Amino acid sequence: MLSTTEDIIRKVRELEIISKKLTTHLFTGEYHAAFKGKGMRFREVREYAPGDDVRFIDWNVSARFNNTFSKVFEEERELSVMLIIDTSSSNLFGSRGARKRDRINEMAAVLAFSAINNQDKAGAILFNEHVEQYIPPKKSRQHGLYLVRNLLTAEPRHAGTNLSEAMRYFNRNIKQRSIAFILSDFIDSDFENALRIIGKKHDVIGIKVYDVMDMELPDAGLIKMKDMETGNQQWVDTSNAEVRYRYHQHFIQHAEWCKTVFRKSGADLLHIRTDEDYVKILQQFFRNRM
Repeated sequence: MLSTTEDIIRKVRELEIISKKLTTHLFTGEYHAAFKGKGMRFREVREYAPGDDVRFIDWNVSARFNNTFSKVFEEERELSVMLIIDTSSSNLFGSRGARKRDRINEMAAVLAFSAINNQDKAGAILFNEHVEQYIPPKKSRQHGLYLVRNLLTAEPRHAGTNLSEAMRYFNRNIKQRSIAFILSDFIDSDFENALRIIGKKHDVIGIKVYDVMDMELPDAGLIKMKDMETGNQQWVDTSNAEVRYRYHQHFIQHAEWCKTVFRKSGADLLHIRTDEDYVKILQQFFRNRM
């Protein structure tokens, strides 16, 4: 826990240094290739020339002037990266590597500074059962530091998760097409419609963060387990192979459901375990989008 102002300042600076190193040596080319050019706007029509993409032929104008015309687009000079960050209580869990919340915070910092280092805007929405904080997208280093500091010092007032409300808030408040990273463990089951709506307008990437014990239980006998979001407690016999199997199957089924929902919405979804090297996973994802 970050208990003092000095601790917070030190952690913010540490994340800035980590992020700067990564964006300088790893992410700059990948980030640019993955996202630059995704935000295109119409500029004009001109006569078709050999080599022009036939998908951009304007058939209405071509028919009107009895000649072939192409639409010309130009790259938007700056992008907005929005971080939609889950602060619900289930993310306070961690059995190895780090807590889910710590990994989410670190990745959010890296993505925010990646955007700012590439002269783009970065903003954030912090949510659980409700949206608790909105940081409008801006592009200065000071803004990046402010964003990360607020993320590290956030003290959520609610425990549960409502992804749909966060997505609807994002859709209402962000009018310009943006790159939206949703960082969550996605322990929710009713966000399909909201995701489909934002997927039509924005470039959406989900990052599903999970702990190894979210996926499988150890054979450790009788354990008293507590739901971090509801407070409900239950004794679980982890020495029972059938119990461990059902627990694992539930995780797999939910992960597959999330994958299907994102695919149908035209969005991407990454799965990152808390003890994995998220840098390599993000870097590979950026490369694949090239």
